[in-house]
Amino acid sequence: MDIHEHQAKELLKEYNIPTPKGKAVFSVEEALTAAKELPGPVYVVKAQIHAGGRGKAGGVKVVKDFETLKNAAETILGKKLITHQTSSEGKLVQRLYIEDGCNIDSEYYFSMVIDRVSSRISLIASTEGGMDIEKVAEENPEKILSFNIDPTIGFQPFHSRLIANSLNLTGTSFKQAGDFFSQLYKLFTENDASLLEINPLVLTSENNLIALDAKMSFDNNALYRHPKIMALRDETEEDPAEILASKYDLAYIKLDGTIGCLVNGAGLAMATMDIIKLKGSSPANFLDVGGSATKEKVTEAFKIILSDEAVEGILVNIFGGIMRCDIIAEGVVAAAKALSLTKPLVVRLAGTNVDEGKKILSDSGLKITPADDLDDAAVKIVNAVKEIN
Repeated sequence: MDIHEHQAKELLKEYNIPTPKGKAVFSVEEALTAAKELPGPVYVVKAQIHAGGRGKAGGVKVVKDFETLKNAAETILGKKLITHQTSSEGKLVQRLYIEDGCNIDSEYYFSMVIDRVSSRISLIASTEGGMDIEKVAEENPEKILSFNIDPTIGFQPFHSRLIANSLNLTGTSFKQAGDFFSQLYKLFTENDASLLEINPLVLTSENNLIALDAKMSFDNNALYRHPKIMALRDETEEDPAEILASKYDLAYIKLDGTIGCLVNGAGLAMATMDIIKLKGSSPANFLDVGGSATKEKVTEAFKIILSDEAVEGILVNIFGGIMRCDIIAEGVVAAAKALSLTKPLVVRLAGTNVDEGKKILSDSGLKITPADDLDDAAVKIVNAVKEIN
């Protein structure tokens, strides 16, 4: 789960991480009121969306008077921002963060992420703040410090010194680095975060470290332990289909293709998407119905897939272990009838009660194309979609 910048900064403050003063607002009038409560004379108007690259898209404005601030707020609020992290449709700006300016001497990059290979927290720091870290890694990899934290010892003082030295910090900021980075690590681990990114992390002209921006994501599977974090969820930033899917305990992620996928098991779902791509088309979604799907759950899964107007055909790929193929077949038939399905539908069943499942499909009287294996299923759905175009 992602949260907004202003929410992440409130969490940072709880861990004594310095950030500029600011306030989230939802109207131009509120923006002006918030600015008048800040020291000034420089203010920053920031669009609050769950995506990076806001500045390049016109979603961040530095202003020096209230009239300019008002114009900036009017321009950004209600606008759709298109960045490298949004779809082509962009994201609608429904809230702003009005922040006090600061005297920036240097800009750095800092982040913590989960390294899935080592199952450890990875820390990344660079002197090239304010830039896309991917671009820095490609063009100037020597300017990036990256290391993992051994969970048996946790974050230690030498880790802070390592980061401080890599950023060329001296004097006050070098001393500040000890608590600054250890508290960030504490925030990350205590709240089951999966990403904490500060870009830029700035050094002020007074030689103090300040988190000028903040992006945080959290492990959805751990949110039950953190009701306070869960309360920060902004459903307007999420795909409506993904929200609906979560209510039915379906793992769904919308993609940009045209072939809808209904699969049980994350690994099998990934393989299904891969083979669709291999056969010359693209998956429209990742959808894992899990190992305990009911007929009703399968019907809801079909509704979610078909809510995507880009879907031109559906591939059902089920390996019955805990999940029985006959239950899936009943759900497929019920969904096809209830939704008056007219788009091509290919079903591949294997495993528990597969013969019963295939019989249910064949006796349904519906136009359902059976497949013998995954390769056969992918070829049939890709060809079926091509034939109708």
